[in-house]
Amino acid sequence: MPNSLRRLLYIDDDAGLRTLAQRALTRRGFDVTCAEDGPDGVRLAEAAHFDLVAVDHYMPGMDGLETLKRLRKLPDPPAIVYVTGSEEGRVAIAALKAGAADYVVKTVGGDFFDLLAATLDQVRVRHALERGKALAEEQLRASNARLEALLHEVNHRVANSLQLVTAMIRLQAGALADPLARQALEDTERRIEAIAQVHRRLYTSDDVEGVDMKDYLEALVEELGEAWASDDPKRALTLTADSIRLPTDRAVSLGVIVNELVSNAFKYAYAPSSPGEVRVSLTRDGADNAYVLAVEDDGIGLSAEPRTQGSGLGSRLIRAMAQSLRSSVEYDSSAGGVRAVLRGAIA
Repeated sequence: MPNSLRRLLYIDDDAGLRTLAQRALTRRGFDVTCAEDGPDGVRLAEAAHFDLVAVDHYMPGMDGLETLKRLRKLPDPPAIVYVTGSEEGRVAIAALKAGAADYVVKTVGGDFFDLLAATLDQVRVRHALERGKALAEEQLRASNARLEALLHEVNHRVANSLQLVTAMIRLQAGALADPLARQALEDTERRIEAIAQVHRRLYTSDDVEGVDMKDYLEALVEELGEAWASDDPKRALTLTADSIRLPTDRAVSLGVIVNELVSNAFKYAYAPSSPGEVRVSLTRDGADNAYVLAVEDDGIGLSAEPRTQGSGLGSRLIRAMAQSLRSSVEYDSSAGGVRAVLRGAIA
């Protein structure tokens, strides 16, 4: 084993024992530096790097425990083996609590140096493994931080790109004379905006993998309200939502569904001159792993005859998004108006 990996600082006030330790441990493959007391050992450890330190307990002035505490405060403290007397269990426990990696009971004869060398090697290997683990964890944290920063940037760029697309669609819609074509482009603009809202949530949040649906729906409903709500006739859009966190793809699907259901309700639930309200709710369904999305109105309800308004694209989008959530949207008009409900899993 290379000496460079077994650099040992041996701290003991007994000059004779220091000499014996240096000879015995050098024969056993250690590169040994000796210190005559605690302050000398701390000074040497501050000036040079040691893989291991052996500290004797009984030393005048600064004893072994105080020396141990001083060594542990170094920026890159070495692994420390504490050397105690034969009946000093209390001292050994105090040393371990203070940060010693292990301890050895001092005895007379060569067996002591065999035991000390074996203990030092065990501590060195364990210390190396711990340092490697700590380094790997630090590298993983740094890698995760870089990935999160990259995801924030990606979501920021996606949101900006989608905003640019909606701006171009808005300009194109404004240049059209055909009201149906203009309406189709405005519907497309709102669909894109529902997706862009998700990416805005992601790059302004600490969680780049999930979306708080309460915050997201509040922003989405506010934008839909600006598009559809009015004072004459009085049309209102309201939201009730629990704080439910969903993965990005599910948040996008729910956002598109809400956009389509709200748009359909404002378009078809009420006569052109009639006031009305559209209500959106997202609540937990009993168990914490399920939710219920509902969009309801008090309008004319479902007709037995198929509606001829619109292209049917909205209904196809609702079905497709619901299928991606492994669910479906159910419609109920038994109590007047229409209540559209989707049940899904959170996890």
